[in-house]
Amino acid sequence: MSPARPPAVRRLSTLCLALLALAAPAAAQADTRLEAVAALQAKAVEWRRDLHQHPELGNQETRTAQVVADHLRSLGLDAHTGIGPTGVIAVLKGARPGPRIALRADMDALPVTEATGLPFASTARATYRGQDVGVMHACGHDMHVAILMGVAEALAGMRDQLAGEVVFVFQPAEEGPPEPGEVFGARRMLDEGAFEPGRYLDGPPDAILGLHVWAGLHTGQLGFRAGPSLASADEWSLTVTGRQTHGSRPWDGVDPITVGAQILLATQSMIARQINIVNTPVVLTAGQFQSGVRFNIIPDDARLVGTLRTYDADVRQDVIDRFERIATGYAEAAGASAGLQVVNNAPATINDPELARRVLPSLQATVGADNVIEMPLQTIAEDFSQFANAVPGAYFFVGTTAAGEDPERMPINHSPHYAPDEAALEVGMRAMLRATLDLLDGAQAGR
Repeated sequence: MSPARPPAVRRLSTLCLALLALAAPAAAQADTRLEAVAALQAKAVEWRRDLHQHPELGNQETRTAQVVADHLRSLGLDAHTGIGPTGVIAVLKGARPGPRIALRADMDALPVTEATGLPFASTARATYRGQDVGVMHACGHDMHVAILMGVAEALAGMRDQLAGEVVFVFQPAEEGPPEPGEVFGARRMLDEGAFEPGRYLDGPPDAILGLHVWAGLHTGQLGFRAGPSLASADEWSLTVTGRQTHGSRPWDGVDPITVGAQILLATQSMIARQINIVNTPVVLTAGQFQSGVRFNIIPDDARLVGTLRTYDADVRQDVIDRFERIATGYAEAAGASAGLQVVNNAPATINDPELARRVLPSLQATVGADNVIEMPLQTIAEDFSQFANAVPGAYFFVGTTAAGEDPERMPINHSPHYAPDEAALEVGMRAMLRATLDLLDGAQAGR
C-alpha cells in the first residue's frame, strides 16, 4: 500500500447509524466466542515482533510463509503453500453446511531502512530492483499476519460450532511486483488457482474480508466505507529520447531533460484544467527522474517513472490518452521522441454495497458506533481489489495511533519511523472474528 496522509475523517450520520443498527445481527450484540481473542493478544504480539525482526520483500516471504503454514498446521488445518509463489491458503470447515468466507492478510515488507529504535527493529537488508536496501515492515503487514493467525486460532477452537467454511489467504507481494510489469500478489494467486474449484477450495468464496492497520486513526477506531474506497494504481514509465551534445552547446543536440520536465509540468496542468476532479479524484505523480552521467553533457535520453491513481476506468483511460498526446506533442516540438508505458498494479478497491451493509454492524458492535469512522476516498491502492473483483469484498482500517497522540503528527504507513500501537492487534482480531462469525451466523439464519 502506498503512503498517503488521510484527509480529515467524519463520522457516519446519526440517522445512518440508527438505520444500520437495526440490521445488526443478534450475535453482534454479545458473543462469548469473542472472549478467545483476549487470550490470544500476547501470542499476537510475539508473532508480530518475530515477523517484524525478519521482514521479507515481495515474493521472498519464504520464512514468513513457513511460520504461517506451521501455525495453521498446528491448528489441524491443511496448509497449501507455494502459491503465487509464496502464498499460503488453508480451509477451516465447520460442523454444518454454510457459506464460504475468505479472510486475507498480506505478508510482504518494504525496501525501507527502519529508524524506529525499537528493541525488535529490523536490521535486514536485501536487493530491490538492483539496489541494496534495508527491509522493514513499514506498512504493518506484520500486524496483518499476526491478526489473521490469531483469528485462525480462535476459529479453529470453535469449529464444532461453525456453519460453513473459512478460507485463510496469506498473500505475498501486495506492495507491487519485484520488477515492473510482472504479474504479482493477489492477481498471481488467482491465476494460479487460489479460488478455482477443486484446486484448494471446493468452490469460490461467497465473500472475502481484508483489513489494514492505519496511523490516521486512533487505536480502538475502525475505518470503513461502502462502494469505492481505494484508488487504482498504475505504474507509468516515460522515456524521452533526444540527442547528446556538449552542455555548453545545447543547440547542437536535443535536450531530453528539458523536454521531460516540460511534459511533467504539462501533465499537472492537464489534471488541473482538463479533468473533472470534482466527480472523481485523479492523482498523477512522478517519483523518479533519471538522466545523464556528467554535469556538462546533455544526455541522449531521460526516464521518468511515477504513479497514476484513479477511481473510474473511463477516467483512467482518458488521463492515459491525454498523457500520451502531451508527451508526443512536446517531444515532437523539440525534435525528440517520447514513449509512455502504463502498467496497472491494482484496480480500484470497491466495497460491495450489500456486503458492506452486513459488515458495518459487526464493526460497530466491536468498537462502538461512534468509533467506526466513515473513511473518505483514499488515493492509496491495494491489490485486495483483485480478490474483491473475483468475489464480493469488504475492506476496513484498524487504527494504530495510541490514545493521547495526534494521528496527524504520527509517522504514517511507509515511514521508517512507523511504529503501530500493538493494542491494535486485539482490536483487529476482534473486528475480523466478529465480522466472520456474523456472516456465517447470518447466512445460517437465512438473512
